[in-house]
Amino acid sequence: MIDRLCLYSYWRSSAAYRVRIGLNLKGLAYEIMPVHLLRGGGEQHADSYRATNPQQLVPVLQHGQRTLRQSLAILEYLDEMWPTPALLPATARDRQRVRALAQVVACEIHPLNNLRVLQYFERDWGVPQAERDVWVRHWIGEGFAAFEALLQDHPSTGAFCDGNVPTIADCCLVPQVYNARRYGIDLTPYPTIVRIEQACLALPAFDAARPERQPDAPNQA
Repeated sequence: MIDRLCLYSYWRSSAAYRVRIGLNLKGLAYEIMPVHLLRGGGEQHADSYRATNPQQLVPVLQHGQRTLRQSLAILEYLDEMWPTPALLPATARDRQRVRALAQVVACEIHPLNNLRVLQYFERDWGVPQAERDVWVRHWIGEGFAAFEALLQDHPSTGAFCDGNVPTIADCCLVPQVYNARRYGIDLTPYPTIVRIEQACLALPAFDAARPERQPDAPNQA
């Protein structure tokens, strides 16, 4: 019997979405601890949550007495603790590729359109919603153009980002495509991304992690 797993999550957080996918792929039971990122100015800023994560971000995974932060680090922790099914390939070269793809999303695309960035634009600079949306669409488009090029015609690209089983790259890509759809981005220029997204969402682990299926989603309230 494993220690209890509790995931501090917000239904529409793409970083939390990544970890939900990873937990589901591993077949691990976990409890969602909702942290509403908008209600009352954001529950992540409360003193009680700040003690859990000084960055005031989700996700946080509580594994027994251990408190784990940062989505990519959590995914690799899951892979080391429960190696099967693997979220990283067997060879160093392939692991490097998967990590690089995951970081294109987690380190290059996502930070530029994260909630706290957009709130700063609104609160401190008075940037209108329409202009904030243009910013988001621009940087997702830039990132997806690069991601598509990294996937297209690469011998390691298979049904998923790398080969024919999902990896942490897919855990990162699918939530970012969800965000792209939210902002009305035309995905026609990214056929490989869309094909892989659809292959992922056909799997129960990805389907169960969808934002609209979470207990704190508005339609579940």
